[in-house]
Amino acid sequence: MLIGEVARRSGVSSRMLRHYDSLGLVRPTGRTVGGYREYSDEDIRRIFHVEALRSLGLSLRQIGRALEDPAFEPSDLVGDLIRRTEERLKREQELLERLRAVDASAPLGWEGVLRIVELLHGLNSPHAARRQQTVLVPAEDLPVPTELLAEAVLGEADLNVAGALRWALARAGGDGVASLAAGARSENVDVRRRAILALAGMPGDEATAVLAEALGDSDETVRGRAALAVGARGGSAAVPALVRMVVEGTLDVEAAEVLGSLARDAGRADRIMSALADELAAPTADSATRMRLTQALAEMPPALVRDVLRNLAEDEDRAVALLASALRGMLEAGE
Repeated sequence: MLIGEVARRSGVSSRMLRHYDSLGLVRPTGRTVGGYREYSDEDIRRIFHVEALRSLGLSLRQIGRALEDPAFEPSDLVGDLIRRTEERLKREQELLERLRAVDASAPLGWEGVLRIVELLHGLNSPHAARRQQTVLVPAEDLPVPTELLAEAVLGEADLNVAGALRWALARAGGDGVASLAAGARSENVDVRRRAILALAGMPGDEATAVLAEALGDSDETVRGRAALAVGARGGSAAVPALVRMVVEGTLDVEAAEVLGSLARDAGRADRIMSALADELAAPTADSATRMRLTQALAEMPPALVRDVLRNLAEDEDRAVALLASALRGMLEAGE
């Protein structure tokens, strides 16, 4: 079969077939009387083998080695191709995210585009001080877009930089809540924790709804931070989690303060006091747990705890009795 016919049937151009010939990759086994290249069926099969390997991203040199070296191990080459492809996809994904960030920022002219790119470089810097400076000292005419801040919050491991990002995001308003909401549902627990901390500083019902959803999270830290935030916003749904935090000693002081604030509402007071009393009376409650619960009573409105403290002052557990007596004395002294 002559080169033109081979090109038509295989889809490989005559020019490329000649290039294959010059490299020794696919050499036609015959020539016509006039000196034209003539390909056998075996030559054509080799062309298709070359094209198949090219489709995997192999270079022509790698293809030649694969077809000629009997000791060649395809698994090594395929593994290398997988790694290089993953790296390329990662770079392309980063580029896509940058382009989307630029587009979302709606810059005016090329100067605006370049400033957004500079901002992205600052937020992605390997140096924590540079990332923090980018957030705290943005260009006067280029505030950091909330979507960029939200994405940066979710990926920031440095505590100081993360704090600066959350501060800047809270000042920027509620536009970043959607990105944080996605982070709050991430499979990565560290991302969920960062999202909840940031959402706790965001105003609005949308942020509150995401925080309330996180009350059922599988991670104790996520649940605790969400409960503190929801409770601080007046959400009764946080009460069981806050009481559990006091029982377990997880941010128990903060949880007790939020419970005390919630108990100032008559509609919640009975529920909170009943929950604390049930835990105090629970047969599984050890002395340390009952001490924390007694201490939590100090945060409640005085009218709600006067009788409870009087009874606890006679408790069989000497430490609990002494604490209750001291708290009762402080309460009476303040009246």
